[in-house]
Amino acid sequence: MHDRGIDSSLKRHIIQSVYGLPFIDGNQVILLWKGRDSFRKIFDALRTAQHLICLEFYIFRNDETGTELAEILKQKAAEGVKVYILYDHFGSFGTPLRFWKDLRKSGIRIRASRPFKWTAPLHYVYRDHKKLIIIDGEMAFTGGLNIANEYRGYHRLWKKKSWRDTGLLLKGPIAMSLLNTFKKAWTVWKGEPIVFKTTVQPLPDGLPALPIFASSAQGRKDMRKLLHYSINSSTRSIYLTTAYFTPSNVLIRALAHAVQRGVSVKLLLPGTSDVKSAHYAGRAFFARLLRSGVEIYNYQGEILHAKTAVFDGLWSIIGSANLDFQSLRRNDEGNVGIIDTSFGTKMEQIFHDDLNISLRITADSWHKRPWYQKVLEQFFALIRKRL
Repeated sequence: MHDRGIDSSLKRHIIQSVYGLPFIDGNQVILLWKGRDSFRKIFDALRTAQHLICLEFYIFRNDETGTELAEILKQKAAEGVKVYILYDHFGSFGTPLRFWKDLRKSGIRIRASRPFKWTAPLHYVYRDHKKLIIIDGEMAFTGGLNIANEYRGYHRLWKKKSWRDTGLLLKGPIAMSLLNTFKKAWTVWKGEPIVFKTTVQPLPDGLPALPIFASSAQGRKDMRKLLHYSINSSTRSIYLTTAYFTPSNVLIRALAHAVQRGVSVKLLLPGTSDVKSAHYAGRAFFARLLRSGVEIYNYQGEILHAKTAVFDGLWSIIGSANLDFQSLRRNDEGNVGIIDTSFGTKMEQIFHDDLNISLRITADSWHKRPWYQKVLEQFFALIRKRL
């Protein structure tokens, strides 16, 4: 048992019961949190594909990063590898049709998820926010990274830092589970059935992993239920990193109650955001959280886009879901949970490394912030469910 010896209420069998799915044992888990290195590992893994590549992304641009990936996929398709791409219609709206047309000419199958429909325009607020790659049913990637230059830190004229993000490269039986998840989404958006079967044996000393994918109202409800259980059951520490933060009253109360139990609750948020409206909406809740004893930090490096959680140094969740209304109530999201002390320790180390280049928000400094910021916070908080 990977949770043995930890004084925590978080237990594998209870997590399984709460979420309704079992852990999948025997997986190699590689953390990716450095932009250029992350993409190098992803691209190198794709070049090893022999039979099947499936990609599902919110943003897939035709910039240098997207074009390089496209060339790899076209080469693999020429070698006889079956390649499938599912991209979100809204997130990839700026990607020209000629880019997709060129990929289709190479034999790559492509579908758009959550397309706009004149008959149901309000449904366009629902997005496919997942980031997922499956290779031969044996290897998979998921996390917060999209296919675009800012996530890689690429610029043709000068070296530029990538956004701070986190992902996972997974090898083992969980890859087949994630392939089945992709197959379902592909079929929903009118892709022809994907016929592919393989047997993947558990790896010796591999880690237990739990796929936490939500593509329906019930799936999102289950995801929220697991989040609240994880917070309510933590006894030592809760370290949360999120790019967009507009918490519900239930979430705020759960974090406050954790502090009252003696749990160290730390929240890492962007110092600068690419979505200013969501940035200000989240800050409207800082005073309440600070009064309850939650520690809030603003990341001072490049833009923070990671979505991770570590509970008691044992139970970790990495993926695409932010702690905001859009992710928890509307989006299709993809996360993976790992229950293991060594992995949890690594996650905590990375979290504290991020804190070293972050600014802690104190109640006194927060009270003295400029008046115009307070106005913006209250305004955007009123419309946070529409952001």
